[in-house]
Amino acid sequence: MSKIVQGLYYTTHHDWVKVDGNKAYVGATDYAQHALGDIVYVELPEVGEEFGVEDAYGVIESVKAASDAYAPLSGKIVEVNSELEDAPESINEAPYEKWLVAIEMSDASELEKLMDASAYEDFCNKEA
Repeated sequence: MSKIVQGLYYTTHHDWVKVDGNKAYVGATDYAQHALGDIVYVELPEVGEEFGVEDAYGVIESVKAASDAYAPLSGKIVEVNSELEDAPESINEAPYEKWLVAIEMSDASELEKLMDASAYEDFCNKEA
């Protein structure tokens, strides 16, 4: 069973979302990093770019496949974790510590459409 952290929001694309004020930090879940395998490359957007819900904003590439990263919320990218450019494998080591982007939310009510830890665990169990 993959690790699931309480207090975060989750998407069906296996992203986690941590809210800090009007900013949402987004990363790949433990389930996602296990499914991808060894992550070798991460392509992130530019700060200032805006995305809608489900828009692809980047790419996570592993030894198995390349996977688009989708915005869980609409808004503007206000930070990218540039540390991942040199160490993409750190997502495998600590998926809940290595966020990909921070989004300034344009509509915080979109959080209500994401899953809590319990719902995400049920979702993962159905996919297994």
